[in-house]
Amino acid sequence: MKKIIFIYSLLISTISFGQSEKVSSRLDEIANIEMKAHRFISGNLVSTVPDNYDLKYHRFEWQVNPNINAIQGCITSYFVPVTSTFSEIDFDLTNQLVVDSVHYHGITNSFSQVAGNALQIPLSAIIAMNTLDSVSVYYHGTPAGSGFGSFIQSTHNGTPVIWTLSEPFGAKDWWPCKQSLNDKVDSIDVIVTVPQTNRVASNGLLISETQNGANKTYHWQSHYPIAAYLVAIAVTNFSVYHESLPLSATDTLDILNYVYPEDSATARSQTPDILNVISLYDSLTILYPFSNEKYGHCEFGWGGGMEHQTMSFVTDFSHELIAHECAHQWFGDKVTCGSWQDIWLNEGFATYLEALTEEYLFPSNWYTWKANAIAHITSSPGGSVMCSDTTNENRIFSSRLSYDKGAYVLHMLRWKMGDTMFYQSLRNYLNDPALAYGYAKTPDLKNHLENVSGQNLTNFFNQWYYNQGYPSYQVEWNQTGSNVMVKINQTQSHASVSFFEMPVPVYFHAVGHDTMIVFNHTFSGQVFSATLNFTASTATFNDDLWILSANNSVTHNVTLSTNELTNGNSFIHVFPNPAGNELIVEADQVSAGIEDVELFDVVGQELLIQKTDQLHQAKLDLSGIRPGIYFIRVKTVRGIFQQRIVKM
Repeated sequence: MKKIIFIYSLLISTISFGQSEKVSSRLDEIANIEMKAHRFISGNLVSTVPDNYDLKYHRFEWQVNPNINAIQGCITSYFVPVTSTFSEIDFDLTNQLVVDSVHYHGITNSFSQVAGNALQIPLSAIIAMNTLDSVSVYYHGTPAGSGFGSFIQSTHNGTPVIWTLSEPFGAKDWWPCKQSLNDKVDSIDVIVTVPQTNRVASNGLLISETQNGANKTYHWQSHYPIAAYLVAIAVTNFSVYHESLPLSATDTLDILNYVYPEDSATARSQTPDILNVISLYDSLTILYPFSNEKYGHCEFGWGGGMEHQTMSFVTDFSHELIAHECAHQWFGDKVTCGSWQDIWLNEGFATYLEALTEEYLFPSNWYTWKANAIAHITSSPGGSVMCSDTTNENRIFSSRLSYDKGAYVLHMLRWKMGDTMFYQSLRNYLNDPALAYGYAKTPDLKNHLENVSGQNLTNFFNQWYYNQGYPSYQVEWNQTGSNVMVKINQTQSHASVSFFEMPVPVYFHAVGHDTMIVFNHTFSGQVFSATLNFTASTATFNDDLWILSANNSVTHNVTLSTNELTNGNSFIHVFPNPAGNELIVEADQVSAGIEDVELFDVVGQELLIQKTDQLHQAKLDLSGIRPGIYFIRVKTVRGIFQQRIVKM
């Protein structure tokens, strides 16, 4: 068992690094498929549709034959104008598809397919704001098939198959949509007619299967809001089987699996793994977000998976893949990134939840996952979690930055906040009425983390999310009697960050003893003092890999002594300690005065700050502070002094 002691510092400068080259190839494979759509030309990436209407409902009526790379259909869209001058409705739609007609109020309506892959439909009159209306678009053709494609016709074991995969910019390749990240459609019906030897997989619940001569029509329905890129179909001779997960004493979740017949035996041996995965995610966050419908897997032919809402498309049923795609049902499907710049809100979370299955379900793999992730992230010196180029799908779905580094940012937030506050923040984020079944951006998550923890995370996000790189630590230590001295220097791999502030764990070891002391590292060269009730033989840094860092060193420096602490600090006196309702901080008269005094709790939350305008004495009113251990930080022109105090 390890003891954990938090220490919050004493005073004053650098460092170097190294890492393993081991990288998770499976994560690269997952990220590779989640590049998702086609290679595209800048200018045709984002929606061309004005954000002047709110989608309420789509009815998809398609005819598909997996022997033929084509689609024919009618999309009926219900919408509500949100402007007072609404007289035209526009959709994103590739010019490669042919619009046959548009019907409005039962009458054929004019339309134009214009440059930029847009469908413009002028209406006969202005529609008043908040008035529900609808339009139907009839179309056909061979969907665009560049790059990864969005609508794929292929074979498995010699049998034809069609599947769709629209993230990030490919929904418009096969249906008229609004593919921007600002408007989810509230509900959908998916009605697909196929040759009768085939089955259709899609979102939501299967309502009916209807024989129509040599064809069969499958009707799927979902009443949960859904982003355009998460709408999906797959058609082939699927083998179908169910599993069931109890959600409560009276409710169960149907797990529906559509797999290629030749892979059915293998799939049946692996998919039960998802039951423990969903149970874990439920316990850590909230109940599976689409519990009124289903969760499921649909096998398809690309090298990875895609988190289509309520039914992930997967190339196999390995634990890592199904755990990752399932996690997206919470992070990516219920709450969806509000811009591709914020893709880590989808991919960083899915990667971290997948990692948590290693921690909780396969604990012997947990350290390896962390070590591999650190090695991958630090294999290059730069790169921010924030996606810096949303015109490049390789950058959007960077396994190093959007996936692994995004996941490690979450891991470090958990370290800073503690499990209780971290997971409560995630629950609040997922349940926020302004975000649930809608879109979120990074500041939305940050607000929930700060509201629960009470910590100001601006510096953390500036350093770890917006800017680039990672730190390296050089730790020196010495022990005299029960007093252990620790000096921590830091260098950074990228010039965008001058210093990474983090609670830093140093571990002290001896026969029969193993103690971790956490130091609140706020500047390079900071020196700390702590009490250790045994004589340490060795010291190590970041053993549990809470901090993303590389090329760290720990040195037993026998010259490190209390002189390091008194230089510039012996003029500061703090009393009484233990303190009652008042604490006095005093500087001697020959030194520079005190600029300000701050009081922190053991997790780094600032509780009090008192500006003193370079006076020689400051008095802190502790009457509103609960009894416990705290730390004060005194800023003077001669340096920073920090000390542990006890409030009685």
